[in-house]
Amino acid sequence: MSQRFIDLYKDLPTEYVDGFKSIFDSISFAGELSNEQFQMLKQITNLEEQELKLALLPFAAAYSVAPISKFYVGAIVKGTSGKLYFGANLEFAGAQLGQTVHAEQSAISHAWMKGEEGISDITINFSPCGHCRQFMNELSTAEHLSVQLPQRDEMTLQQYLPESFGPKDLGIESGLMSPVNHGYHFVENDPLLEKAIDALNRSHAPYTKDHSGVSIKTKDGMLFCGSYAENAAFNPSLPPLQVALVQLQMAGIAFSEIAEVGLAEMNEGSISHLADTQSTIEAINPDIPVTYVAISE
Repeated sequence: MSQRFIDLYKDLPTEYVDGFKSIFDSISFAGELSNEQFQMLKQITNLEEQELKLALLPFAAAYSVAPISKFYVGAIVKGTSGKLYFGANLEFAGAQLGQTVHAEQSAISHAWMKGEEGISDITINFSPCGHCRQFMNELSTAEHLSVQLPQRDEMTLQQYLPESFGPKDLGIESGLMSPVNHGYHFVENDPLLEKAIDALNRSHAPYTKDHSGVSIKTKDGMLFCGSYAENAAFNPSLPPLQVALVQLQMAGIAFSEIAEVGLAEMNEGSISHLADTQSTIEAINPDIPVTYVAISE
């Protein structure tokens, strides 16, 4: 049984519990729901799609790590494939607040790293802050994205962010989550850095061109990666380490299980993620080594 969901089952009607447990207590559950699983939950609960997504928000928020704010936020995005992806806010005690991941960023990057090329809607248990509205405006599907909140009518992102500033204002046509392969290679036989370069090749950095990626190796040898998600307004950009940490958290693996981190970025780029990656990892555990490689054009 997953410990994170125990208290949530107590709040469910008795007739729902076994069906929910069959999904959420599965050893393979990693914060995502297939269309088949979602339809099963609809049948069990007799809820409409939006009602069910709202009912699932506490399960997404259960992934929150908020040692600073004690404010637990959940988000659920629906990918263009029809799958649902959970996200939750992540905070890092000892690291500066700019390293925090908002729940909306978490759910979106979770779907992105799982191969989604866009999202149709996002459900959140609190109204998105300006930072997240701007982050969502970078998406390939930003013009048609709908935002769903408890006890409010569904609205589009553009209604939440009127007269928005985005990629097209800077001459960029390809949004975040658009499929891309930058085609960089690494010649040494190092699986950790090879995984980081795979993530670099998927990164969205049209403004600085400083493509970057992070890989995380756990103590049992599993590898997780994260790609850099740059934003037209710069500040809402999501570093590759945070994207990788989201994947770890959604897989149910504690940060204490991190054994090693790899960072790959462009040589002589206009920005670098090295210092922030090192400082955030040091806040998690100063004994975790960070391996670095700079790729030339």
